[in-house]
Amino acid sequence: MATSKNSTQIRYLLDRSTQPGKLVRQLENNSLICTACGHLCKLNSGQRGICKVRYNDQGTLKVPFNYVAGLQNDPIEKKPFFHALPGSLTLSFGMLGCDFRCAYCQNWFTSQTLRDDQSTKESNYMTAREICDLAQKNGARTIVSTYNEPLITSEWAVEVFNEARRRGMRTAFVSNGHGTPEVIEFISPWIDFYKIDLKSFSDKNYRKLGGNLNAVLDTVDRIFSAGIWTEIVTLVIPNYNDSNEELTSIAEFIASISKDIPWHVTAFHPDYKMKDRGATPVTTLLRACKLGKQAGLKFVYSGNSPGKVENNENTYCPECDELLVGRIGFRVKNNFLQNGSCFKCQEAIAGSWL
Repeated sequence: MATSKNSTQIRYLLDRSTQPGKLVRQLENNSLICTACGHLCKLNSGQRGICKVRYNDQGTLKVPFNYVAGLQNDPIEKKPFFHALPGSLTLSFGMLGCDFRCAYCQNWFTSQTLRDDQSTKESNYMTAREICDLAQKNGARTIVSTYNEPLITSEWAVEVFNEARRRGMRTAFVSNGHGTPEVIEFISPWIDFYKIDLKSFSDKNYRKLGGNLNAVLDTVDRIFSAGIWTEIVTLVIPNYNDSNEELTSIAEFIASISKDIPWHVTAFHPDYKMKDRGATPVTTLLRACKLGKQAGLKFVYSGNSPGKVENNENTYCPECDELLVGRIGFRVKNNFLQNGSCFKCQEAIAGSWL
């Protein structure tokens, strides 16, 4: 397939904002393997990875650096993190490119820039120090790498997070979780919170998205085992992943890692290339929550339908069922936690609260 003029121009500009990457296995004859994501792309000199933004320049892996394509101050609940610094602000930054090609992507202007000519998102030069300056100026307690897939820009994220940690800020990834042991080892010392999209429990569906299920399941296990606060999101799509069988399989897998991991079941709305079906009914979200609880998960939340999902936006004590954090949408209405514990029965509630 021919490369468009728009894609060529964007690629030229992006390639000027690169540095040698660290997530690489060197091979003979200037070849290499990129270890940033589960594709493990083997690249000869001049070749680009599936993500389109990491490439082999005469035996040196070049990776994105010193730019942003998205920058926004948000409630941390929007990421969504419900068990991490509730009610606080987070500065979200993103770059361009992705190792997936989800037909329903809601950030496709950034993620699909080098694949889709309808995506015309531009980037701006910015240093790690400037990002952290902006975060502090706007009262953010956390800096999050998001919008595109952060694993493929891990070297840049670590640069930003190193600066953020020096200033006492927390750090986070919002990711598809299509990782490798190498990238998890590289980023783990620098990340406090990690949200993973577990999009399906079907390997066939993951292949259609451009990845593989086992790589994601392994990443969930490795991230949680590394001591990083983990939350899981499943966008529930009608006639795609909304069967009782699949939702139960997802919930049971999460529970097998830890019943304390929050599971967010969120509503789909028609977007990008998936406009052949309607939005997720509230009844489906309520059913998913019930299945999650039946699988033993202590914290299951409904998202993208604020005020319509009964009490499934709130956090309750799993021991005495007392309301601990009341929410509607991304807004925290009440927070009755006392030093991370239930104010009534003193049960410790899993999360990062302070």
